[in-house]
Amino acid sequence: MRNAARLSIVIGAAVAWLAGAELGKAGDPDGQAYDRIEKGRYLTTVADCFACHTVPNSGKPYAGNRPIETPFGIVHAPNLTPDAATGLGTWSADDFWRALHNGRARDGRLLYPAFPYPNYTRLARADADAMFAYLRTLAPVVKANKPHALEFPFDQQASLAVWRALFFRPARFATVASESPAWNRGAYLVETLGHCNACHSRRNVFGATAGPLDLAGGLIPIQNWYAPSLKDNDEAGVGSWPQSEVVALLKTGISARGSVQGPMAEVVARSTRYLSDDDLDAMASYLRSLSGRAKTAETAPAPSSSTGNEHGAKLYDTHCAACHGEDGAGVARAYPALAGNRAVVLSPPANLVHMVLRGGFLPETPGNPRPFGMPPFATVLSDGDVADILSHLRSSWGHHAAPVSTLEVSRYRGAAR
Repeated sequence: MRNAARLSIVIGAAVAWLAGAELGKAGDPDGQAYDRIEKGRYLTTVADCFACHTVPNSGKPYAGNRPIETPFGIVHAPNLTPDAATGLGTWSADDFWRALHNGRARDGRLLYPAFPYPNYTRLARADADAMFAYLRTLAPVVKANKPHALEFPFDQQASLAVWRALFFRPARFATVASESPAWNRGAYLVETLGHCNACHSRRNVFGATAGPLDLAGGLIPIQNWYAPSLKDNDEAGVGSWPQSEVVALLKTGISARGSVQGPMAEVVARSTRYLSDDDLDAMASYLRSLSGRAKTAETAPAPSSSTGNEHGAKLYDTHCAACHGEDGAGVARAYPALAGNRAVVLSPPANLVHMVLRGGFLPETPGNPRPFGMPPFATVLSDGDVADILSHLRSSWGHHAAPVSTLEVSRYRGAAR
């Protein structure tokens, strides 16, 4: 009897807890607060807010102060936790919406576009409200925001006002009636939350892109990785890929057609791997529709055989062939094939240089929990050695791309960080 009484108490407590949880969901005036918070968690993850607003290894998510390097100086990301003194504790949903949609802080200050409000301006108000609701549930962290360290005149609000007059207009996302709901959802994810053109677009001397629809590829400022065109099948376009392979790449970082490295590996690790199956399909549908709208990759005739190229072939045999094969065929899902690999012939060759110097590492994801990696050769190979190896790759196995110069390797080595 005593044990039965204890069991009844335990069951009763469990029932009460579950009932309380349900009341917590349904007890709000609109009955949807719980769902809104979970939606906000998802959208904040998809937007990868964590990446900029969290200092690595700090243990304080979204507490800000991570320095964002730009060609104009350093911008420090602000504290997004609900601390009243240093974070968003005194902000309202309207204040948060104004920051995303208009690029203005709560006090009216103009925000720098290192915060991608040129993309977020097209977010739906309901999505912005959900993100704010989620951020309000975070543990408050007392962490004062650091002032930006920008060069004159870029540190002046007047200069920023001129920039905005030239390059920014608040906007709304508009669906395309002739396209499917999935395509429109994919466009929304790529153009707004994903802010893909923040990397996959060229920037002018003022740091502005041609707009959220510009995905024709560009060199990422400061990092000097090349984010290839998403419209050109000779670069990173996926118009000829099966839908399932595009989904696999976004979800796991690897597919039968390619794998992600460098900054894109971080995007997969922190953002796209968490997309729902429906959203993955939607994004893949949109990306597959972009092909044939961009430039042709710049190439040159294959260089003639030379001492440097022969040297590159010998270095390849010594350092690379054991994994990638003498014929450049690689090993499926382990060591990528170099023969026929469009990443090998990209112009500029920045990514190849970075990968040889810094190593190549895929993201660890549930679909690829133990990814293979490539060791860095920065301390093993000289700039001339790297140039010779890469020139060999770009003129072998049917490739006809321009050789890589020692000067190019030196330039990208200096940008490695």
